[in-house]
Amino acid sequence: MLDALTAGALEDAARRRESLPTDRLEAMALQSRTPLDAVTILATPKPDSAGPHIIAEVKRASPSKGALADIPEPAVLAAAYQAGGASAISVLTEERRFLGSLDDLRAVRAEVTIPVLRKDFIADEYQLLEARAFGADIVLLIVASLAPARLVELHRFATSLGLSVLVEVHDEREIDAALDAEARILGVNTRDLKTFTMHPERFAELRARIPAGTVAVAESGVRSVADVARYRQDGADAVLVGEALVTDGDPRSRVAEFGRAS
Repeated sequence: MLDALTAGALEDAARRRESLPTDRLEAMALQSRTPLDAVTILATPKPDSAGPHIIAEVKRASPSKGALADIPEPAVLAAAYQAGGASAISVLTEERRFLGSLDDLRAVRAEVTIPVLRKDFIADEYQLLEARAFGADIVLLIVASLAPARLVELHRFATSLGLSVLVEVHDEREIDAALDAEARILGVNTRDLKTFTMHPERFAELRARIPAGTVAVAESGVRSVADVARYRQDGADAVLVGEALVTDGDPRSRVAEFGRAS
């Protein structure tokens, strides 16, 4: 599944490149606003709560669950997240299985003042230029989908653009690869993207391998305040939440509840 998602994302990027060549995209990227320093924001404890930073996700669908929510105006949802105290917004831009787009990213960026993450299956510099040009402050790199040397190259290119990088892992070997790439934000996905099975205990098992000074993000498996509190007690600096927010009738209040969990 992960290989198919990455291959599809690269095919879609190649199609976009036909109408927007790399040189034009690079000019757009370098003329865009300076990205926010998401590393510092997520590494700084919240002044008003002992809870974790919440990265709230705009997510219409997933390969494991299918359609989750109709989100005709992602900017409106993102604004509600920010009003509820979210520290960052994650925007799914993958088109085929998550039903996202770069237009979603651009709309959210225009609406909120907190960092915005482009969440996609990134394996090419062109996609990183797109992220900068369309307003992202953070990009996702998934260790399981990249050779170690390629991870280093893409991480270095992203940071040269001023982007922060959330490097996603699922096991000890992948943490070592992330740290070799000098990751400063490290996300432990408790869902195995090769099989899409859940391992809720995985964050706690791996937390000790994340060094001080590196932002530790817990991803997946959040359904309740208790789930967020467990991740916080296990040492999460931030928790990324998608499905539990987009399927809730009051995302602003839900984000606030999650942000107070400790």
